Amino acid sequence: MLEKLKAAEDRYEEISLRLTDPSVINDNGQYRSLMKEYKDLTPIVTKYRELAAARQAHEEAKELLSESGLDHELREMAEEQLRESQKEIELHTGELRILLLPRDPNDDKSVIVEIRGGAGGEEAALFAASLHRMYTMYAERRGWGLDPISANETELGGYKEISFSLEGESVYSRMKYESGVHRVQRVPDTEASGRIHTSTVTVAVLPEVEDVEVEINEKDLQIDTFRASGAGGQHINKTESAIRITHLPTGMVVECQDQRSQHKNKEKAMSVLRSRLYDRMLSEQNAQVASERRSQVGTGDRSERIRTYNFPQGRVTDHRIGLTLYKLDAVMNGDLDEIVDALITFDQTERLRASAEGER
Repeated sequence: MLEKLKAAEDRYEEISLRLTDPSVINDNGQYRSLMKEYKDLTPIVTKYRELAAARQAHEEAKELLSESGLDHELREMAEEQLRESQKEIELHTGELRILLLPRDPNDDKSVIVEIRGGAGGEEAALFAASLHRMYTMYAERRGWGLDPISANETELGGYKEISFSLEGESVYSRMKYESGVHRVQRVPDTEASGRIHTSTVTVAVLPEVEDVEVEINEKDLQIDTFRASGAGGQHINKTESAIRITHLPTGMVVECQDQRSQHKNKEKAMSVLRSRLYDRMLSEQNAQVASERRSQVGTGDRSERIRTYNFPQGRVTDHRIGLTLYKLDAVMNGDLDEIVDALITFDQTERLRASAEGER
């Protein structure tokens, strides 16, 4: 590990110098690429230097304690320094092992979120609206921007499906854990007898990708325009600004109707199509290494039930890690960090274990 860290520090210093070179500064692509690598290396190098300082303090304390004729007060100070530096070495080493784990290349990206009502009819559509509200409030807490893409609303205010983008720093690194089937257990407003219903909603979180990452041939696209419509099918837009793009080779259909112009709707629809095609490519790659995926909670099958929201008991349970919290109201109001942090910790622990087994 120390060899890897020294190599990382050397690369960090090299990039630091290159970033002051006028020829690099004037090359936008190269400068942006180096800045990203510099940013990624900064926490590793900072922690490595903290570890080096702790190791030096530990050696100095050992050296001092080996001297003969040391008075009582100095010996106590040296023993305290030895204990504290040992704790710091263990802490920094553990943190560095996590920092050195292979990063998901999509973690820094913004995302497209697609929510669809599943089993449960109107109640599933209403819970889709509840999840949309939850993610909207979570985005506000994290300081992310939310941009609507399309929505198919029901007459009671639910959504058969709704999609939107979330933009900000490292959005995918936290939102990727939301992909899967969300189950709700509650008494619907439409239920006169007070009977608890179980319904499901599917959430897909797709990393936004650049043109260069997914190649799309214009000849493979069928593009249609139509008028945007609201709940019950009534038209809410007098012009045909909504866009429907069909990707003929795969049969994928993407609609966007929430932007103000046809041009912006097409731009957003193309972004969704790129992300879906990229996600399909990743899924095919992941299927080839299925055994490796068993411990990766962030890339699970979207048909997997990941979480249950039980309203009568006020609890939310994440089935992947066996976490149950009795704070459903707070979660539905966007307080998701405790769940997401636990999932990240679990994911890191599993990958550390797999890495240790691989080194044996």
